[in-house]
Amino acid sequence: MKGAPAHTHPRRTGVKSPSDTAFVRAAALFRAAGDPSRLKLLQRLSLGEWCVSELAAETGTQLSTLSQQLRLLHSERLVQRRREGKHVYYELADSHIEHLVQMVLDHVAESE
Repeated sequence: MKGAPAHTHPRRTGVKSPSDTAFVRAAALFRAAGDPSRLKLLQRLSLGEWCVSELAAETGTQLSTLSQQLRLLHSERLVQRRREGKHVYYELADSHIEHLVQMVLDHVAESE
């Protein structure tokens, strides 16, 4: 339009954007948690530490499938593990993961 004032944008100062690496890591985290069965695992692990055999019995998942899911979650640093004899125990890596899972589940529950 002729004579229309130029559109201006306010300057946003003091806003620091995360690094590209942080965005890549965050996207990988969301991909790992983006499968319903892995998300259920994360929610169950928010209740505390579980032995792999306990998780398999509780979820009705074969050990090989469960181990593969846990390996992926571990590689993305969503869970941590410890070995005690023949048993391997998993828990969430930190409280951020617990809060993230709970916030997402709360968000979708509100829209049901």
